[in-house]
Amino acid sequence: MNRGAAPAALPLPPASGGRREGDPPGRRRWVTIEDPLPLESGARLPGVRLAYETWGQRAADGSNAVLVLHALTGDSHVAGPAGPGHPTPGWWDALVGPGRALDTDRWFVVAPNVLGGCQGSTGPSSPGPDRAPWGSRFPYLTVRDQVAAEAALADALGIGRWAAVIGGSMGGMRALEWAVSRPGRTGSLLVLAAPAAASAEQIAWGSVQIGAIRSDPGWRGGDYHDAPPGGGPHRGLGQARRVAHITYRSEPELGSRFGRAPQPGEEPGRGGRYQVESYLDHHAGKLVRRFDAGSYVALTEAMNGHDVGRGRGGIERALGRAELPALVVGVDSDRLYPPSQQEELAALLPGSDGLRIVNSPYGHDGFLIETDQVGSLVRELLPPEPAPLPFPSPVLCEELP
Repeated sequence: MNRGAAPAALPLPPASGGRREGDPPGRRRWVTIEDPLPLESGARLPGVRLAYETWGQRAADGSNAVLVLHALTGDSHVAGPAGPGHPTPGWWDALVGPGRALDTDRWFVVAPNVLGGCQGSTGPSSPGPDRAPWGSRFPYLTVRDQVAAEAALADALGIGRWAAVIGGSMGGMRALEWAVSRPGRTGSLLVLAAPAAASAEQIAWGSVQIGAIRSDPGWRGGDYHDAPPGGGPHRGLGQARRVAHITYRSEPELGSRFGRAPQPGEEPGRGGRYQVESYLDHHAGKLVRRFDAGSYVALTEAMNGHDVGRGRGGIERALGRAELPALVVGVDSDRLYPPSQQEELAALLPGSDGLRIVNSPYGHDGFLIETDQVGSLVRELLPPEPAPLPFPSPVLCEELP
């Protein structure tokens, strides 16, 4: 038996599972940044487009706008069903809508697909200036570059200051960067399961995943987007997803769900799988059909480079800039971004009143799964009514290096 093989009934995976030009738009809208985007590396990225979705109605002055930022393999589809244009249901669907924590009768919720992503925003699989996929030509990005693109989106939407910026994991890194680099544009902050800077262990986990993708013969140096089905780097991307998913869940949860049980109908001693292996194969198989390997590399590199203190006199000095209401949240069973990292954030952010904990057996993924607890924190963060803007125009907002 071929361990981890896809069921024979499934078609071969595409070269890239990212969105392609001409696919159904779904709920997405797009903003194009007219001038080339200056990157932290010194390069300039031309033709940047950001896909985004919105819920609710924008107030005349934009004061009720809330920015929600997704994690590594998320996208702009925070709420709503799967369907044409949206391969998965909303990843925080329970939080967004009338009467929910992000009450769309009051708040204007905006969720972009991150720069470097593959669900509508400019990334390795999207067309470059010559209309061919960027592929290996796509530049190295940082979290700061991604937030610069999101600031341009806010400008285009006429939003001078967000009532709140909310994100978990990679989205939490970007939320934190918003608060540090643009405190005048960040009314309040909710950071879940994210650090001030990536640790050596987190960089190590990320580098192993990047290596799995780049070692796949289908990677072709990053220029694989014209490959036929089954010819792209889906094996490497699937292996990266398996590694990542282990870090997303807790050991007790995996033990209680699967133990050492074999997959029904298979014998591990004769080439079959354990149930936990089948579980990882399932998640790998899903991801390769909805995500792009180049985006996975670009975004993981950006996460590895995350450090709010870089060039700002260190983490403590950088976080001291963010003088705004802040809730910092850790998941008690998170072994990827442990609560000790959020303790540091809570201690150094001037507007935080201490670390909050989400209790969950699910590990890092608890910030996505425990929506009742997260919803309570969102309600605590957001004021009963949106505060009026203290300045009239995005042009006057403070942006710091």
